Amino acid sequence: MACPYFYPMAPHMEGGGAATAMMPLGGLWTGTCRALPGAPWQPGDAILRHLCNLGYARENCRRFPPGDGPDAVRFTVLAAGPASLRLYYVAERDHHPFAHGPLEYSSASGSLIEPPESENLARQAAAYAESYLRRTEWGGPGA
Repeated sequence: MACPYFYPMAPHMEGGGAATAMMPLGGLWTGTCRALPGAPWQPGDAILRHLCNLGYARENCRRFPPGDGPDAVRFTVLAAGPASLRLYYVAERDHHPFAHGPLEYSSASGSLIEPPESENLARQAAAYAESYLRRTEWGGPGA
């Protein structure tokens, strides 16, 4: 359940293996906080690991904006094949569904086929797909 304001940019150097595969984005990611429009911020490792990558940062992160928006996003793979991944996302607020829907990631283009309006959600979905592909037959060595 990544923070909805987290924009993942690259897998974290120590982000591989079974220990991080259960992270919400399928691994530990570096990236920027986009909670304050027009003021992206690069959080340190402790904040990245415990707030950005794990979500539910409301009342724990000084940058988390007030309001009724979601506080976490989760993803799952509905179907996987050599050409694409069918994903499903659920944005949550206080551990309850806030928004949800299907997404499809093209392995050939390395992007979502019909990206959602939210750039953060689109990048998080792509990061999740990239993590999944690194660990599976569809994107691993020999694929």
